[in-house]
Amino acid sequence: MKYLSAGKTVALLFAAALLVACSGSDTTEQDEAAAAAAAAAAAAHSAQQAASAAEMARLEEAAAAVGNVFYFEYDSSTLTPEALSAVNAHIALLHRNTENIRLEGHTDERGTREYNMALGERRANSVRDYMVANGISSMRIETISYGEERPVAYGSGEANWAENRRIELKPQ
Repeated sequence: MKYLSAGKTVALLFAAALLVACSGSDTTEQDEAAAAAAAAAAAAHSAQQAASAAEMARLEEAAAAVGNVFYFEYDSSTLTPEALSAVNAHIALLHRNTENIRLEGHTDERGTREYNMALGERRANSVRDYMVANGISSMRIETISYGEERPVAYGSGEANWAENRRIELKPQ
């Protein structure tokens, strides 16, 4: 459903009230028409605000449902289809607000410290670049790499390593 912008709605209703006011000769009729137009404009504006708030709530719920963590394959900075879907939910929300974010890159424990710092940075930049390509200003996105230094799962094994190969999106 398409909505008129608040300015267009008010202008349309004002023009209608003006036409009604100009067509009659009685001042009372003109006053009533102007009051009705103002009330209609206020109601339209309130409806638009409610619709906008509802849409914002829907986008926030969608972003919360997919979470703020995006996972990667071993030794990769390419977004997986699951990660793309989650990032897209956040992009939709970022289009509707002015919030700045930080993308924190993480890796598993395999590889040297230097290599993992660079891989975490490539992962963060991969998400940032995708967001920028989809209309989010790069000025709103900070990236940082922690490499292997902040694991969420300790121990060796694929299950633990998979949880540590991630980007965390955090509001600023």
